[in-house]
Amino acid sequence: MGFFDSLFGRSKPARPDLDQLFAMPGAALTLEAAMDYRPTGVGAVAFRKPAGKAFAAVQQEIQDLLDLDSGPKVAVEEDTFGFTWLVVRKDPSDTPGLVTDLHAINATLQDSGFGPTLLCSLFGFAGPDGQQLAMVYLFKQGTFYPFAPVSSDRRDNMLELQVRDELGSDLRFEPELGRWFALWGAPGL
Repeated sequence: MGFFDSLFGRSKPARPDLDQLFAMPGAALTLEAAMDYRPTGVGAVAFRKPAGKAFAAVQQEIQDLLDLDSGPKVAVEEDTFGFTWLVVRKDPSDTPGLVTDLHAINATLQDSGFGPTLLCSLFGFAGPDGQQLAMVYLFKQGTFYPFAPVSSDRRDNMLELQVRDELGSDLRFEPELGRWFALWGAPGL
């Protein structure tokens, strides 16, 4: 950090740490044991889709990479806010495999120059009463937060805080609650 940055109170943003994703299998076990929330086997990566042929080539590279191990097909979905989601569906018991696939997608997009367009990654969970829950990884912050939608415009804040408290030793959580964005209509929920 330079002199003027410290003088004006600016700080460098946290560098993305994709290796944080590999803490998710342990967190999934903790979440299941403590709260009976089980992985759904659905994960997704959200980003602003750039125009042009370059992205189509990267998307094909991602699919080719996942196909090497007979991996899942990557579905492309658009949300109402203009974000593109690359969605992976796996057996719910294969959280480590899902993490590896989402890590590969994030790394490929980042290495191909699309890092600034990455928003987040999402891991889906379901509770015993059918309550949906997502563990969201914020790419630019390198942190996680829970998102628990109750309806199309309401979320369960108490559940989100309870999940944070249960998983606080497993994952690096986003400390600023204002960054716990609602992901209405996100694939996987």
